[in-house]
Amino acid sequence: MARIAICMAVLLLASFAATAQRTEGDRAAARGVYAAEVEVNSQGAGERNAAFARALSQVLGKLSGNRNAASIPGIGQELRRAERYVDGFDYRQDEGVSASGAPSFDTILVVRFDQDKVDSLAAAMGLPIWPQPRPKPVLWLAIDDGSGPRLVGLPKAAAAQSTLERAKTRGYRLGLPNGSAAEQAVVGAIWRGDTAAVARASRRYSPPMQLIGKLFRDDGGWRADWIFVDNGKVLSRWSESGANARQVMATGADGAADALMKRYAKAPETDPAGTYRVAFTGLDSTDDYVRLSGYLQQLAVVRGITPLSATPETVAFDLDLVSGLSGFDRLVSGGDVLVAVSTPGAVDPIGLPAGATTTDPVTGAIPGETPSRPAAGDRGAVYRLR
Repeated sequence: MARIAICMAVLLLASFAATAQRTEGDRAAARGVYAAEVEVNSQGAGERNAAFARALSQVLGKLSGNRNAASIPGIGQELRRAERYVDGFDYRQDEGVSASGAPSFDTILVVRFDQDKVDSLAAAMGLPIWPQPRPKPVLWLAIDDGSGPRLVGLPKAAAAQSTLERAKTRGYRLGLPNGSAAEQAVVGAIWRGDTAAVARASRRYSPPMQLIGKLFRDDGGWRADWIFVDNGKVLSRWSESGANARQVMATGADGAADALMKRYAKAPETDPAGTYRVAFTGLDSTDDYVRLSGYLQQLAVVRGITPLSATPETVAFDLDLVSGLSGFDRLVSGGDVLVAVSTPGAVDPIGLPAGATTTDPVTGAIPGETPSRPAAGDRGAVYRLR
């Protein structure tokens, strides 16, 4: 009983440490690329775990700049295990006003993720990473609501709030011009798409990137025409229309993020996708085999498993891997199930442990015969079950 009480106390302390990591009186908020905020209906464990998945999806989107990061093959599988990437979390109550005018309260879950674990996941899945620090382009936005176009400068920042907030969710920030009288005169250049004139007006700001947009009424709704310029070079032009002006404005931040990601995001170095031969040692029972098999089936990088051979303590599989052995190793190295016995790719081919006399667990060949080869090459690896 004493041992059980001690274990419960340790778990309670760990839970407390995970949630109470801010100074009393501070308002919980997501800060940085590796944190996110999601609205929840309650503070129950089930609701929280589902919210962890949505939060991790946001973080992967910010990290890569890819708004569709969650739809990449294999990522969805890891989102269902998002809790293992969580470093800590807090709740916040946001007060607002409902459509009827009555006060409303929203519960926000603020989640902080372990940077090393998230980076390992992104690398293992071959997800391109948008390096930090990230640029802060200047938003030159002119709005014509029917009374003539006007520049949105710092004093009128609230008018561009949807664009500024969308940029944050995409993992970067936008700046606004001061809005001086001289800068107000740039509206004409914005309206005619004169990127050179806007770039000259933006010289006092850094970096030399401009998101140039004009928003105007169009066919009963709103239309925005956008141009993204990096150091004098037009990277992208696009237009968006819709009934809601704020939603149409937000598309500017999305287009700029897409252009920046395309130019600056870097894919990690990984092995090519394909079938690799991997042996696993340290299996002492049927339960160990079942545990290993279940673990491999849960890994996002594993698309298929083909059993090859088995001995009393060793099994070998052909694993169909999304990002090769390097991706597989990144994903399992931070866990508590497998430990590498050989450097991935260094063993060619892999044989049984010393003294074994049965078939090769990796090649499946009888000693003295020519071994078969995995489809992705001659490389393999050996891992031991913890």
